Amino acid sequence: MSAENYHFAPSEAFARQAIAQASLYAEAKADRLGFWAKQARELYWHKPFTQTLDFSNAPFAKWFADGKLNISYNCLDRHVEAGNGDRTAIFFEGEPGDSKQLTYAELTREVKKAANALTALGIKAGDRVAIYMPMIPEAVIAMQAVARVGAVHSVIFGGFSAESLSSRIEDAEAKLVITADGGYRKGKASALKPAVDEALSAGKCASVKNVLVVRRTNQDVDWVEGRDVEWREAVGNASEEHEAQAFDAEHPLFILYTSGTTGKPKGILHTSGGYLTQAAYTHKNVFDLHAEKDIYWCTADVGWITGHSYVVYGPLANGASQVIYEGTPDIPDWGRWWSIIEKYKVSIFYTAPTAIRTFMKLGSEIPDKYNLKSIRVLGSVGEPINPEAWMWYRAHIGGGQAPIVDTWWQTETGAIMVSPLPGVTTLKPGSAQVPLPGVSAAVLDDEGHELGRGDPGLLVLTEPWPAMLRGIWGDPDRFKETYWSKFEGKYFAGDGAKWDEEGDLWLLGRVDDVMNVSGHRLSTAEIESALVSHPFVAEAAVVGAKDETTGQAIVAFVILRQNQIEAAGNDADVSKILREHVAKEIGPIAKPRTIIVVAELPKTRSGKIMRRLLRDVAEDRPIGDVTTLADTSVMDIISGKIAGGAND
Repeated sequence: MSAENYHFAPSEAFARQAIAQASLYAEAKADRLGFWAKQARELYWHKPFTQTLDFSNAPFAKWFADGKLNISYNCLDRHVEAGNGDRTAIFFEGEPGDSKQLTYAELTREVKKAANALTALGIKAGDRVAIYMPMIPEAVIAMQAVARVGAVHSVIFGGFSAESLSSRIEDAEAKLVITADGGYRKGKASALKPAVDEALSAGKCASVKNVLVVRRTNQDVDWVEGRDVEWREAVGNASEEHEAQAFDAEHPLFILYTSGTTGKPKGILHTSGGYLTQAAYTHKNVFDLHAEKDIYWCTADVGWITGHSYVVYGPLANGASQVIYEGTPDIPDWGRWWSIIEKYKVSIFYTAPTAIRTFMKLGSEIPDKYNLKSIRVLGSVGEPINPEAWMWYRAHIGGGQAPIVDTWWQTETGAIMVSPLPGVTTLKPGSAQVPLPGVSAAVLDDEGHELGRGDPGLLVLTEPWPAMLRGIWGDPDRFKETYWSKFEGKYFAGDGAKWDEEGDLWLLGRVDDVMNVSGHRLSTAEIESALVSHPFVAEAAVVGAKDETTGQAIVAFVILRQNQIEAAGNDADVSKILREHVAKEIGPIAKPRTIIVVAELPKTRSGKIMRRLLRDVAEDRPIGDVTTLADTSVMDIISGKIAGGAND
């Protein structure tokens, strides 16, 4: 049975409260700009705006441009002033087992002190600050403090190398780096400051004047007198009084670097008023947040856009109580996430399909040991979730009742663009379903003609939205060329998609992950989903390899479930069985030419599969840069396996 034929209607409890959310679609359709102005007015504006959108200099947009606000004030002070200072803002779980809670009053006080410390170090509005930190409360405090003083943060994921760090610092011309001696990961202290020292060595990154260092692990680190400053001294001794100043709605808030097709990272620029409007609106409505009673947990690191929008800004703007954690889900054991949910009675849980599939592979026995009855909404982010993982997630984490919001968005969009609304949408496993109220999308062919239902094509956004990127830092021409040149007046997302017969949207992966086999456009995500639906397969990654006959051929890398193989008999022809299974699920044209059995797939520290490296293997090219992998030895093992002829 096709996944498109599975439907899950809202529960009675959700359906009863869905009327207000359902009306959002009608409001947005009747007056899109008026709808966004109404959402923006949920924030506090020091100077109210009178103009909603100025797109006269397209594709450079201005939202609420004549208004003024302060991001940090909206995330912190206003909740304290409203009498919610005693509400917990952050429940922190460190990997060694330490925990900490910060109320909104306490978090506001710490951010004010950090803002004063930044000012004392010479940071002023418009200056860039690089943040390279573990997932600890000080990371949130640092980001909020930078925003509070009107500076611009560039958060760089703590797993990146010194070279990657250096290139990002130099591109943004950062004046300050905020880091830590290290953090805890995989059961041990992992150093961070040595990478900063290396990045700043030999005269590189001359714009940096100071390095502000949090002592997290207390490991020995080198110290540069006159440059390096202790967080606990600079922030600990700072005044608790700090009045938030208002900045223009289009004042830059952050730069976040993302991979580019040229190999040079793109500094995606987001500004203030529009970004916070949509981050707060989507967080509240997509997750059906009730701030006075929900406990929310997004497992993302602040080094990625999900951590920006759905840890640091959206939840705090909405006055939510949330969990943040340091480390990985397998330390001290694979029950860690579920024990945290049980401990804090987490009611909204947002994570990545890669993690869900990993837990699915390990078996339901682990989460079944814990009381997860507090969960009422589940979320998925980062890539399309295959229907089998969706079903497992709902059954074993959501108790067979919790709706799953399968969210599509990007670093560039700043906030969720396509997602079900819990209680409103009849859910369909594997489909992101419908654009949110206020968002306009279409699926086009290569010539820009709008496609009907059932036809795969290219996803575009047809109207500007508040949280949209405002450019690529220092490179306006690249911004126009990358996102706006393919289809005039429309944002090209770089993703393949199709509307199904019922009008729901299915994401088909990046365009470079959509293969053209004998003139047929085939999605890697669709073939991966078919492979994982077979009981033999725990996880799969599919890439296209050059083929003289068909243009591209399909190569699949699969991790097998050994217990299922043994049950079927160890002499089973796995390759033949899986190829026929894909042919049955999708069609003979989708049969992989080659199936390669591997023990692990190459993944970044955030859990994304590096298909670029698998394409190198499939096309017998030298393996490219592996520095962003969580385990660089994985590619050596895969390459050795191929060299030894161990493939089907």
